[in-house]
Amino acid sequence: MKFATKAIHAGVHPDPATGAIMTPIYQTSTYVQEGVGNHKGYEYSRTLNPTRHALEKNIAAIENGKHGACFGSGLAAIDCVIKMLNPGDEVISTNDLYGGSYRIFNTIFAKYGIVFHFVDMQDPANVQALVNDNTKLIWVETPTNPMMNIIDIEAMAQIAKKANALLCVDNTFATPYLQNPLDLGADFVMHSVTKYLGGHSDVVMGALVCNDDELATEMYRIQNSSGAVTAPMDSFLVLRGIKTLHLRVQRHCENGAQIANYLQQHPKVAKVYWPGFESHPNHEVAKKQMRGFGGMISFTLKGDRLEDALSFVQNVEIFALAESLGGVESLIGHPATMTHASIPKEVREQSGVVDSLIRLSVGIEDAQDLIEDLEKALAAL
Repeated sequence: MKFATKAIHAGVHPDPATGAIMTPIYQTSTYVQEGVGNHKGYEYSRTLNPTRHALEKNIAAIENGKHGACFGSGLAAIDCVIKMLNPGDEVISTNDLYGGSYRIFNTIFAKYGIVFHFVDMQDPANVQALVNDNTKLIWVETPTNPMMNIIDIEAMAQIAKKANALLCVDNTFATPYLQNPLDLGADFVMHSVTKYLGGHSDVVMGALVCNDDELATEMYRIQNSSGAVTAPMDSFLVLRGIKTLHLRVQRHCENGAQIANYLQQHPKVAKVYWPGFESHPNHEVAKKQMRGFGGMISFTLKGDRLEDALSFVQNVEIFALAESLGGVESLIGHPATMTHASIPKEVREQSGVVDSLIRLSVGIEDAQDLIEDLEKALAAL
């Protein structure tokens, strides 16, 4: 079954009671049993809910996986994976990690004896150099947030397999439409469903997908035991959002390409970070493992002045100054003071998150309107 068909139909069946084509919102906490242990597969909605269950099967299908689990946020999904580790275990991750991931690693799990290493993963040799007997997880983002660096998933999978470690790939930026990490050797793929999968800025949710039955058993045990599950209404909204994922991401990619090329030629722009450029580091890796380059773009202004960046993000009109990304509407953000503010200044600047860096989540509006919006803001500098 091709992607567009899976996005619309996988895991979804007409309601047997009424024939409703849309999955019902099973807004219930518990389920009546005919006798002790005699039920219809559902006992309590923290453990399993029919609306969430349909969504979990749908997300697993579009990631070419067997098992899916949905959580109350992307960070709750990350939390589930790290809870599979033990004190003394070591994790290798990228040095330009999303700020929320960096925060949960360093301020929550580090104090329980889990050791985290952050390194430039664009060169697999940097990762290999950190591998030791305690390495139990390699955590990858690609493209990275916000520097848009590309990490070779197959190379990371080879390193992880040799080290007998797990590989988890945060696929939020690429989406299953552009990239499928499980097919490239990952053990887990993680999504902030809040972003492109939901696609309409009205849900907070996370998801994990895997193929291994034993890993899935542990994933569901932690999901149920920790209780960070998503609600039936949110599950319904994401099921609806995924039905147009392929159409939306196509437009995100088209608009992203136009805006990236516009910014690259602008005299007030210093550098544009977008993996679709042939000059982008690891562009060939992106071509190999992705089917498009997405709608996420970062760029710096000439002069590298904080005041210019803050003025710019406040002078746009169509682009909304807001956290998050991946919705139908275009968003703009200043990573140093927003998404990555929790990372110490000297650490984030080493990875390129300088004061003049601006991140765009290019939406699906008319591309010319978006370019004119950026032009006005740049002219005002």
